[in-house]
Parts: sequence; C-alpha cells; structure tokens
Amino acid sequence: MIPKECKRLIESDFPVAEVSLNSVREKPIVYCHPQSLQQWWARRPLAACRAAIMGLLLPDPCDRNCPEDFKLSARELLPKLVGSIGKSDKDLRTKLLRFAAEFSNWDQSSHPTFLEVARGLVKAANGEESPMVVDPFAGGGSIPLEALRVGCDTFASDLNPVATLILKVLLEDIPRHGNMLAENLKRAAADVKVEAEKELAQFYPTDPDGSRPLAYLWARTVTCETPGCGAEIPLLRSFWLSKKASRKRALRHKIIRQKGKVPKVEFEIFEPKEDADVLDGTVTRGNAKCLCCATVLPVARVRAQLVPRLGGADDARLLAVVTLNENTKGRHYRPPTAQDHEAVKKSQQKAKELANEKLDNGLSLIPDEPTPLGGGSGAGRAFSVRKYGMNTWSDLFTARQKVVLATITKKVSYLRSDPGIVELLSFVTSRLADRLCSLVGWDTGGEKMGHVFNRQALPMVWDFAEGVPFSDATGSYKNIIKQILGVVTSSENLQLRAGQASMADACNSPLPDGSCNLWFTDPPYYDAVPYANLSDFFYVWLRRALPHSPLFKGMLTPKEQEIIQDEVQEVNAGVKDRDFFERQMSKAFREGRRILTDDGIGCVVFAHKTTEGWEALLSGMLSAGWTITASWPISTERPSRLRAQESAALSASIHLVCRPRPVDAGTGDWGQVYAEMKEKVANWMDRLAEESIRGADLVFACIGPALEVYSRYVKVVDANDREIPLGGDPLATEPYQRGYLAYIWEVVGRTALEQILGTAEAKARNGAAGVLEEDARLTALFLWTLKTSPVDATKIEESDDDEEESYEELETSPTKGKQKQGYSLIYDVARRFAQPLGIDLEKWTGRIIENKKGVVRLLSVKERAEQLFGNERLSEIASRFESKKAQDIQTFLFPEEESAQIPNIRGRKLTGKTTSNIVERTPVTTLDRVHAAMLLQASGQAGALKALIESEQERSSDFVRLANALSALYPEKSEEKRLLDAMLLGVPRR
Repeated sequence: MIPKECKRLIESDFPVAEVSLNSVREKPIVYCHPQSLQQWWARRPLAACRAAIMGLLLPDPCDRNCPEDFKLSARELLPKLVGSIGKSDKDLRTKLLRFAAEFSNWDQSSHPTFLEVARGLVKAANGEESPMVVDPFAGGGSIPLEALRVGCDTFASDLNPVATLILKVLLEDIPRHGNMLAENLKRAAADVKVEAEKELAQFYPTDPDGSRPLAYLWARTVTCETPGCGAEIPLLRSFWLSKKASRKRALRHKIIRQKGKVPKVEFEIFEPKEDADVLDGTVTRGNAKCLCCATVLPVARVRAQLVPRLGGADDARLLAVVTLNENTKGRHYRPPTAQDHEAVKKSQQKAKELANEKLDNGLSLIPDEPTPLGGGSGAGRAFSVRKYGMNTWSDLFTARQKVVLATITKKVSYLRSDPGIVELLSFVTSRLADRLCSLVGWDTGGEKMGHVFNRQALPMVWDFAEGVPFSDATGSYKNIIKQILGVVTSSENLQLRAGQASMADACNSPLPDGSCNLWFTDPPYYDAVPYANLSDFFYVWLRRALPHSPLFKGMLTPKEQEIIQDEVQEVNAGVKDRDFFERQMSKAFREGRRILTDDGIGCVVFAHKTTEGWEALLSGMLSAGWTITASWPISTERPSRLRAQESAALSASIHLVCRPRPVDAGTGDWGQVYAEMKEKVANWMDRLAEESIRGADLVFACIGPALEVYSRYVKVVDANDREIPLGGDPLATEPYQRGYLAYIWEVVGRTALEQILGTAEAKARNGAAGVLEEDARLTALFLWTLKTSPVDATKIEESDDDEEESYEELETSPTKGKQKQGYSLIYDVARRFAQPLGIDLEKWTGRIIENKKGVVRLLSVKERAEQLFGNERLSEIASRFESKKAQDIQTFLFPEEESAQIPNIRGRKLTGKTTSNIVERTPVTTLDRVHAAMLLQASGQAGALKALIESEQERSSDFVRLANALSALYPEKSEEKRLLDAMLLGVPRR
C-alpha cells in the first residue's frame, strides 16, 4: 500500500502534451468507442481519464516514502513496453510517465500487454485488494470505465436516470454478459428492423427509377404581413443544398404573380457556376425577408405566427429530396413530387392514430410531456423552443418522425429477451430521436444529416432535414446498431470485472465512511450544461421503450436536486442561484471527503471559462475540507470547433488533484502565503510554457498551484487577524476585502506582461506593470489570453459521424460576412485582468474595445481607420506624410487636431446638459501609431509608412518593441499578423 505521506506520480509530474494530443485525437472516434452508446454532454475523453487514474494510483518513485516493492515490480513490468530503465529513481519515474502517455493513446487502450502492465502496476502500488474508485457525477461513464480498465473496483452514480442507464449498461451489463450480448443484440435488432421497416415502407416511397430517398429538406414558413403582399416566406438559412466541389447544388427561386392573387415563390434546383450565383438565406437572427416584396418580418412576428402552429414543422414547405441510386454515384437532388406529399399526408393520419394508443404502463406512444421553460440568466437560456410554440416534446418532431419513433419504441417495449438487450435497443430509439427531429439541419459540406445536439442546447432550426431511418446513411438504424455493437464487442476483449452503478444524489452517497481510495469526478460547471432538461429529450422516449424500468418512473428527470445554476427553476421556495450551487457543491465535496480513506486522494475536473464558475467550485472544495496538491491542464477540445474561434473558450480541462486537509492544518499568514503564491505561479507559468500551454488554459491552470498554498490552511489572516476570503471585491484595496483570487489574477497578468512586453526592468524601476500605455497593455493581455494551447491538427482524424458543431444554424446566427471582426473575451475575464493592473476598461471602450452583452471585443485595426485618420482619404494623408520631414510627421498623422499629441480619435462621447456632444481628448499612444502603420501597410502607402517608422525610431524603441510583441501574439494566419510582419520587414536595423 502507498503510505499516506508518499506523493503520487501526478503530484510530481505529468505528460501533459502527449495526453492532450491523445485526448483531442480521440474526440472524433465513433466506432467501438463508448460515446457511441448514447449521447451525453461534456463527456471526458477516455485518454485523459486513463492517464490521470494511473498518475493518481501510482506513487512517485522519487519520493522517499515510495515502497521499494513497488519500484521492483515497476522495473519488472515496464521494460515490456518502454525499454530498459536506468538505475536512478528519476529514471524510473520518467519511464512511468512515458508509459502513462503511451497508454493514453486510443490505439493502445485495448492492447493486451498495455492492459497487463497497467493492471500490474496498480496492483503493485495498492496491494491485493483492488482500489475503489468513486465518481458521484459519473455522467457518460468515462472515469469509472477507465478505472475498470486498469483493474480497479468502481462505484459510479448520477442523479440523472439517462446517465444511470448508460452507466448500468456500460459498467454492469456489458462486463457481465458481454459474450452473449453481441449475437443476441444482432438478432433482436434485425427482428425489430424487419417488422418496423415493413410497417413504415409506405411513408418512404421509392422513385420510379428505383432511387431511394435519403433525406427530405424542409423549410418552416411564415406569411408576409405587408399590405398587398401576403406571400409565403420560406425560412432558409441558405439556398445551398451541396457545397461539395464535385457536386455543387443549390436552390433558386422565381416569383409567380397573378392579378388579384397572392404572389407565389417557386423553387428549382440548379448547379451554380460560382458561389455568388447562390443567394443568401431569407432569415437572419429570426427576422424573415420576403422574397416577393423584400419586406423584413421582425422576429417577434415570426414567433407569433409559429406559436399557434406548434413550431411549424408539420406544415413546413418541402424544398427538395435527396436520393441514392445504386447505378449512379453520390447523392442526387430532385424537386418534391405528388408522391412525396401523399406519403406525408398518410403519416399525419397515422400519427393521430398512434397518439391515442397507450402502452402497458398507461403512457401514450407519442411523448406529451412538457419541454423546458427556457429563459433566465442561468442554464435555462439554452432552450428557445417554447418561444415558437413547441410546448411538448412531440412538437419537436414531424408527424412522420413521430410515427417512426413510436413504431420502433413500441416494438422494443414489448420485447422479451436476455439481460441488457432491451436496454441496448432502447438506446437505438433515443439515438434515432436525435437524428429524426425537426431541429436537425442538413450538412451541405458533408452531404449528410446533422443531429439535434450540435450544441448543448435546443435552439430553433429554420430549415431542417428529415432523414430516412432505414437507409445506409449516417444516423440511420443500421448505422446506429453498427456503432452500438462496436461498443459491446470491443468491451468484451477487455475482460473487465463488473462495476457498480446507481442513481444517487452526490450530496447523499450510499457508501459508508472511508470506503473509497480515489474520489475522481467531473462535476457540473455552474450554469454551463443543463443536463436534466437536455436529457429529457431522450428520457421521454426511453421511458416508453423501458416501461417497467425503475429508473423511468417519473414524468421527467429529477430537477430539484440537480446541482446547476438555473434561476428559472425553483427549489425549497428559492431559486437555483449561485448560492444554491455553492451550497450544494460544498455538500457533495463533503460527502467525497467522508467516504474517502485517510490515505486516499481526490481529483476534480473543471473547464468553466468564467471566474464566477471557478470561484463557486473552489469555494465548495475548500469549505468541505480539501486541499489542492497539484493542477494539470489537459487539452480536450479541437482547435477548429466553432466556439473556440476568436474567443477565449478553454481547450483544456483543468485536473485539480486534492487531498483531505489535516485537522491540525492551522492558520496561514497572509504575507507568507502571498509571497509563496507569487513564486509558485511564476515557476508554474514557466513549467507550462515548456508544454506549450497558453492563454486561458494557462490562466486557469495557475489557479491550482496558487491554491496549493492557500488551501493547506484552515484560514489565512493578515497582520490584524482579518481573514482573507477566497473571493471578494476585486476593486477593493485591502486583501481581506479583495479576496485571494483577485491576487492570483493580478500575479498572472503582471507575469504575462513581463514576459510578452519585457517590462521586468521597468517594473523594478517604477513599480508599474510597464512603460507602455494602458491600451498597449490591455491589447497584449487580451491577445495573450486568447492564445490556445496548440494541438497538431495533422494528427487528428475527422469522423464521418462527427458530433461537433458541423453547420451554421440557428435562430440567432448572423449571416455570413456580417460578423464583426476582432477577438472576444467574457467581460468578467477582461475585467479581472485589467483592474489589478490599473487598466480602466471604460476608458478604452469605443476606442480599442467594444463592450456588449457581457462580452468585450477587441476592435479590428480596420475598424479604427476612421478614428485615427478621420474621413480624409488615406492616400491624401499619406502624400502629405511623404512631403514633410520626419519630425513633422505627427502633425499630419491626425490632421484635425491642433496638438501633435492628440489624435482625431472619436473616443467616448460624454453626455451632458449641452446640446452637442463633447469628444473626450486622449493623447496619442504607441498602439495608435502601430495601428496607423498597419493601415498604411494595408493600403500600400510605402513612402508614408517608411516616414512614420523613421519618426518612431527617433522617438523611442517602444514602437518596434510593441509591434514585435503583437506580431508574436496575433494568431498565426491572421490578417493583423501578416500586416505587422510585412511592416517590420521595412524597419531599419540599428
């Protein structure tokens, strides 16, 4: 057994870069991967869980308390995979880390030798009795599954019935019955398919030439309310059908006008020669543009028309049909026919019949449970369907989709088979619902069906694709069965012992005191993911497919005890606000502390991108008696994902390693804690830089080591015995009012500035963060925070069934080309950096940043052209630049100003009692001059640019220093970096 005093491997070092790469590579893997069993949100990559568990369960050979028996066993086991080992303990640790890194690769996760070595190491470290790993927020089961893989016992629980079903199948049914599950599942799935396909064939007729339908492409419609028009407006995001280079297809329209009648819009399919031949869509941010009169119908009126039509899916307009023909290659697109419309009418009649049919437990075959209310400032903002009249779950589906899902669900519910088979087939039903829904778009790039949960939300989708369930395409019955069978058969080869899964509240664990050795969990992220409301989408179908399961007795998933911040939901005469989240999370962490052995260890995964989310989580951990002992950022997200582009979305999940705080921990002195924290953060930033951890990932990864110092004490007090809280008022001057987290952000920000602007000497001289002006420091910090931890994209394969955001939708998406350029940070993150460094965000709003709806956007250089140069043409200003001596250049840089030190920058407009606005005057800054030079470079004004650069070099070295720093900070392929690099080539060397 590992002595309590011995450090674990993960508390000393961790192969961050290799594990991050393997975690990101794993994301698009579908076949044989457990994520194919059933959709779950924010699922942890198995690679990260596997490597972390090895690091948490193995001792550090370099620790003087590490058992010699473990070292001997490790030296016997490791050479099978990592070669010979040097004589020192450091050599052994290096090989253990290398093994953990290689084992995190999906390709090695089932390799017999890797499994043998991993299980042997765990046994050598923990004795004959297998360590118990507990995850109280188990969700999709990544952590407990990896615990089983390395030979541990595991107890996985979740409050959510859908998650619990996933856990029971993955951790109990498949390990116990794996040998017979695959064949029995094949047989049962085939029987259901034959019967269902026979009943449903009439709703998907084939074409006269034998072509089979693959998908039907629809658009919801509204009526133009302009007097004298009244035309039908099809709500289209885009007129494109296929953007494949070899098969470009799109819609074009013509307007039919007949005297005395409402104008009509007809569509035809054509092959565009150029992209410009295809019109933009008719809907932008919910506002609909009439094709007949060009009048825009406001989003409020669009919603008003769709509400009484329950969202408008069943009276939508069929635009095109995608077909497949065995004799020709690829997808084909044709206009709808009378046969297509007749099949829809039949399905609508059948849906009415099925709505009146009941299952054995009294449930209607078609879900009539209510959809989430949506709205509010918390997790409820993820739901907008009720705004459009979709008040029950059945409203999300077309009549034909309801018929398909109800028919298959009914057959599964009446199935009597071996253990696990009905549960696996119930996942087929729920996964089909994710594909056969009116919230599914058509992927014009991949020519395939999307699925509902491209995001962790239920937004409106205006034009949608209705797939055919028994085709061979992505998301079909056949495709889903193949994926689920892959999970079953691949798990058989692992020879796993069965784990334990239970539906339980994390605040009230059924386990006794001191029963687990590793408490490892990925808890809810504040208001990030509304798991219960999202999973109701699947729950309503699963409770019909499994009418006798004790997991699905309630109308919907339990909400009251769910630990999220969602102020739409009431609990105990209150709401689920931040206080509720912190209070419940503290209870959960206290339960974890209770069930952990005295020599046990914990690990908490967190990836929230707001400081409030972090403060809420950390408050819960510390109040429950945990102390942080290590912190590692593991990249888990692909850099190409939609929400990561030009924003500070975390690509890494921070793994906080923790242990129970000793009862005699005592009180810490603020002065000593602060000094040690500064040193730790600086050293940690250097360490992470070696692993190429950057930006927001690095910021939040620094919270861990900073808290190692703070959390080792029961409390920290200043010289006047005033307690320093974790959080507080960042604007306050006294530590007991500001709180510890504000100081962490200040140290991280100041250290970053010293690194990127070279301000260490200036800081030592005058106590400031740097000699450059506020706007330069703000821009540098902004861009530094946005830098992402690099992942080699060439080593990441894309899946044919990718579940990331794959198409631009949605209710609130602006049309392409109208998005504002620049880079964005959440206001709270920008404020936390700026305030401690004396940067006033308000002062720079309207000049270098824009602040709207809680998001701060860095204005693009092009947006500043009018600010810097006024309305005069750049060529005219440039010619005057070239005609003057270098010392006179500044006079003409901002021509409307009397002083050479004051540019023509509109800045903030101050309102008062006068009838005219007063423009605030702010001196020219180094950043202004760099931006001016970039604009001259962009417009090809070489002479003026040369004169400006020479003038700046005579002034000081700040211009070139800032330009070089910004060049290193802007994204590699950005227009700003291109301009800066080209400009710097013209700087004379001195």
